[in-house]
Amino acid sequence: MIGGVGVPRVLEPVGVLPQAAWRLDAGAQVRADEVRVRVQRLNLDAASFRQLADKHDGDGAAVRAEVLEIVRSRGKMHNPVTGSGGMLIGVVEEVGRDSPLGVKPGDRVASLVSLTLTPLHLDDGLAGWDGLSEQVPASGHAILFGRSVLAVLPEDLSPELALAVFDVCGAPALTDRVVRGYAPGVSVAVLGGAGKSGSLSLTAARLAGARTCAVVVSEAERDLLVRAELADHVVIADARDPLAVSAAVGAALGGPAMVTVVCVDVPGCEHGAILATAAGGTVVFFSMATSFAAAALGAEGLAADVTMLVGNGYVPGHAAFAVDVVRRTAGVRALFEARVSAH
Repeated sequence: MIGGVGVPRVLEPVGVLPQAAWRLDAGAQVRADEVRVRVQRLNLDAASFRQLADKHDGDGAAVRAEVLEIVRSRGKMHNPVTGSGGMLIGVVEEVGRDSPLGVKPGDRVASLVSLTLTPLHLDDGLAGWDGLSEQVPASGHAILFGRSVLAVLPEDLSPELALAVFDVCGAPALTDRVVRGYAPGVSVAVLGGAGKSGSLSLTAARLAGARTCAVVVSEAERDLLVRAELADHVVIADARDPLAVSAAVGAALGGPAMVTVVCVDVPGCEHGAILATAAGGTVVFFSMATSFAAAALGAEGLAADVTMLVGNGYVPGHAAFAVDVVRRTAGVRALFEARVSAH
């Protein structure tokens, strides 16, 4: 049997991998290839937090109660509506004798795999969290498998800042890879450019030599990006309005983008991204709110000859890459620090 993927932790249904499971065993005893981490903070992914906040009309206590119930009933933080989770930081408590992860007790680490596949037990009732932000002070333990991915926290970033960066570190790394596959000066549009993954993707595209256009939803977000100097063009459009997105991107870039990156955490942005992308171009979907059926059928209906990629959150070296982008770019670091401070 293939090891290191956490199959022994699956309680139901038997025969699936942990991410697809409804319920996991979050017991504290460590198997030979596992690592147990004492949890200090969770970061809920944007789509999941938005769904919970909207469902409960911003009632933080109700959001907190639902997160606790999800973790209690499922043995992991796996939002049953969005299908997404987030990530965590904590301190390594115990390392199984056969673990390949290269960490030791006492290391402060961030998990770089989703909470949807991470066995998790909380023991503090999330008493330190008001339910009003994505970052969640927490106490408990989590289990990482042999094929999990983690990173030791960098000393020059606060733990909260590092968690925010690591939460979306796959986005800038894959954006960099895609952009470098085109000629220098390729046009790139980022939908949701003022968010975490959006601002990092914008910055990565510019550092790779692209001409960039950020699509944002409000004047406040536009002003934020203009002050940070993260994009060549910043336009306002509702990412759910295909004609508005296509027109705004086309006007800013002088035609459709060759690469479009979707970082908007609401449903219904697939068709605008496709329509804003040139024939032969690439659309990268980084939002957990994406409907991949809508994307595929929409591209077919538009006779759009575009390559569509699912950003799966993992690119080799993605954590170090994202941290380097933040270190090199004062504007994006300021955006992240402001976001963390607000939480």
